[in-house]
Amino acid sequence: MNREVLLLVDALAREKNVDKEIVFGALESALASATKKRFTEESDIRVKIDRATGEYQSYRCWQVMDDETFETPDLHIKLSEAQKSNPDIQMGDLVEEPLESIDFGRIGAQAAKQVIFQKIRDAEREQILNDFLERKEYLVSGTVKRLERGNAIIEFGKIEALLPRDQMIPKENIRSGDRVRAYLLRVDRTVRGPQIILSRITPDFLVKLFELEVPEIEEGLLDIMSAARDPGARAKIAVRSHDKRIDPIGTCVGMRGSRVQAVTNELAGERVDIVMWSDDPATSVINALAPADVTSIVVDEDKHSMDVVVEEENLAQAIGRNGQNVRLASELTGWELNIMTVEESGQKNEQEFSKVRGLFMSKLDVDEEVADILVQEGFNTLEEVAYVPLEEMLEIEALDEATVNELRSRARNALLTAAIVSEEQVEHNIEDLLKIEGMDEATARALASKGVGTQDQLADLAEDELIELIGVDAERANQLIMTARAPWFI
Repeated sequence: MNREVLLLVDALAREKNVDKEIVFGALESALASATKKRFTEESDIRVKIDRATGEYQSYRCWQVMDDETFETPDLHIKLSEAQKSNPDIQMGDLVEEPLESIDFGRIGAQAAKQVIFQKIRDAEREQILNDFLERKEYLVSGTVKRLERGNAIIEFGKIEALLPRDQMIPKENIRSGDRVRAYLLRVDRTVRGPQIILSRITPDFLVKLFELEVPEIEEGLLDIMSAARDPGARAKIAVRSHDKRIDPIGTCVGMRGSRVQAVTNELAGERVDIVMWSDDPATSVINALAPADVTSIVVDEDKHSMDVVVEEENLAQAIGRNGQNVRLASELTGWELNIMTVEESGQKNEQEFSKVRGLFMSKLDVDEEVADILVQEGFNTLEEVAYVPLEEMLEIEALDEATVNELRSRARNALLTAAIVSEEQVEHNIEDLLKIEGMDEATARALASKGVGTQDQLADLAEDELIELIGVDAERANQLIMTARAPWFI
């Protein structure tokens, strides 16, 4: 009989093209399932087959649990009881008791066969999926096998994938039997095995469709640098060429628009704008906002944003219907874009000019004329006045060397005074925060430096806000917040 086990494993492994270990595991599960039927109560059974001889042994198992959390004697055993026979045993270990092994020839054949073949089917599916994923074929083409609650099951080859309703292009009508293309979005690991999730709305789908239609991309002559979509309505892609003789936009459009039209047809009529990519972010933004004409752009590196100025008559076109054009341009370039008219830009500049002028007049104790000179020369902060190279400031014709040195000295003194005041405030805040039970000095300083200086301010924070603010773990964040909130419930 043991020889028959080995022969069966070998035959199944060859027939189904799966690893022998998978077949051994399936047999062990089948034997354990059949053995479990001996018991009227719930039980945990393990069967171990010797890979060399085919002999197998059955065991009944109990998990070791703390005496206080002990639940059911059918599946668990108390730690104190287990340690009587094995002093080294730990929580979570298994206590096993050998059982008389069931006769393999008398197993409920149908039940055993079901377990074995289900395991093998799962292994086959896993192997097919792994082979597919190794090829990195992200663009999938298949047939709609069936629809389930609005979701489509797509079959390609021997693989089934799920196209969820929220990953379909809005208003498109997919029916059973249709041929569809989609992008491999991710693989979900579920209790029923791996599940491929597809998408027709991700920008990556748009990129793959262009790669399919434009051979110059695969040849490395063109690159699609980024893509943005409003699925079913409008999309933008940014392209660049590695060969100056090739027009990237014209190449992607194709003869009489054939290439871009093929992509549009696949995307249910979605209009695609193809724009030129530039290493200069401002130029890329100007291209992305086309066909609107841009008057000027002010770049804020710190906020990673741009103020885009357009004429009044171009404002609606730049923004687009429901903000679509500027939203897609922002996603395409990765910059936050603020669209404004020339008049609005002038008002904003005047407000910022007045704000900086007031700062300089107040902190540097200078008159309006000197403050205006500094602002007009591009100075916006006290740090710039204090630490910009001396040679640069001496190039300002309206200021002599003595004035420059005095301004730099005053700016440094103002910054030092502000730092002392800030440090005193932090020390004061630390004293208040340390009154909270469980608070340590390092955490208190971290909070105070982020502007959280009172118990009430800490209590008002959400757990995820505190984690992001000072980098503590979830348990510590929850403990601090709940301690700070304790007075609320008195």
